[in-house]
Amino acid sequence: MNPRLAAARALTGVLAGKTSLASSLPLQLERVNERDRGLVQELAFGTARWQPRLSILALELLSKPFRKADLDVEALLLVGLYQLLYTRIPAHAAIAETVGCATALKKPWAKGLLNAVLRRAQREAETLLPALEKDPVVLTAHPRWLQKSLKAFWPEDWLDICIANNSHPPFTLRVNQQQFSRDAYLALLSDSGIAAQPTAFSPVGITLVTPCDVNLLPGFADGAVSVQDEAAQLAAQLLLLEPEQRVLDACCAPGGKTCHILESETQLREVVAIDLEPQRLERVQANLERLKLSATLRAGDARALDEWWDGQPFQRILLDAPCSATGVIRRHPDIKLTRQADDIAALAQLQGELLDAMWTTLAENGVLLYATCSTLPTENTEVIAAFLARTADACELPFAAPFGKSQAHGQQLLAQVGGHDGFYYARLIKQAART
Repeated sequence: MNPRLAAARALTGVLAGKTSLASSLPLQLERVNERDRGLVQELAFGTARWQPRLSILALELLSKPFRKADLDVEALLLVGLYQLLYTRIPAHAAIAETVGCATALKKPWAKGLLNAVLRRAQREAETLLPALEKDPVVLTAHPRWLQKSLKAFWPEDWLDICIANNSHPPFTLRVNQQQFSRDAYLALLSDSGIAAQPTAFSPVGITLVTPCDVNLLPGFADGAVSVQDEAAQLAAQLLLLEPEQRVLDACCAPGGKTCHILESETQLREVVAIDLEPQRLERVQANLERLKLSATLRAGDARALDEWWDGQPFQRILLDAPCSATGVIRRHPDIKLTRQADDIAALAQLQGELLDAMWTTLAENGVLLYATCSTLPTENTEVIAAFLARTADACELPFAAPFGKSQAHGQQLLAQVGGHDGFYYARLIKQAART
């Protein structure tokens, strides 16, 4: 299969709001030659990253919008525009190969349309885009609701956030401190000809100058390092882990933080990790096995305590709550297409329900760390403020942090070009009953 067609087919369901690239792309990758899979990923992710801008440019070039039945042709056009504007693929090759894919769609009329629009884009895009960029959606390549939300919540930072969201994410590792110090592993990388540098805030983080296959990393198969963004690495140290504690990792998949907890404190009594979907726990188990670690895995809704909790309290809880994922758009650019403004209130409701449920399982004087990969205060500071207002024995346990921005409650990290993802942390302690 032509890699452009594979990318367009992966994007069609995303444009329709029916799937994500994480779900649709693997199937398409199986249908192309192995040597073309990197190109398919680049075209799919790149087109999704710039879709708000590309779609408005397409409307400017078209005589009328596409019908819903022709989303596949629209997706193919966007893939073509992405090649012309954001890749080094020669224009003649990008146009010819993209137009040729129309035959497989069994829509012969699309060939003429795609050819005309893409050739016009080749000639006129440089003059059209500056005028279109008066629209913040085109300027930032963010959907209007998200652009307006970021501007409202972060008036001094919103443009930088958008720039970071449109950048390629760094390739960051977490060193297994039970096997290597960070300096020792940096030396191993240097000996292997892999350029890298330490992260700014995580004491066990390393960022590669150039991404590489994990199998090329020294000791990866034996658990020396794991791939994990720097912001996510901060959770383990914020939990204040001590020997003999019973720890809960709620909403744990894919298990990076579960493993980091176990690496950070080897004398824990038990780590229980739960996730809603049993299939997602398979990845958690695979990560545990590679790192030679052990945890108690439970599948189910964290709010349904009767289904999984044995009644024994936890001294530490990590609640990495489901969220809009607006802090990791650069890793999942299709969030721009699939997430809607109406989703945020529903997510905040779920986050509050999870907090209430997890609090029941927390021991007196125990610590709960609330985390999201969202940059929207609706899911962060506002959720924590509401929880504190309705929970008499909850008190915030602040932390002095060299990272992020201090909020009324908690600490907000905004995505940084070349640095960490967008993330939020708030730490709560359960006060002992007064006598």
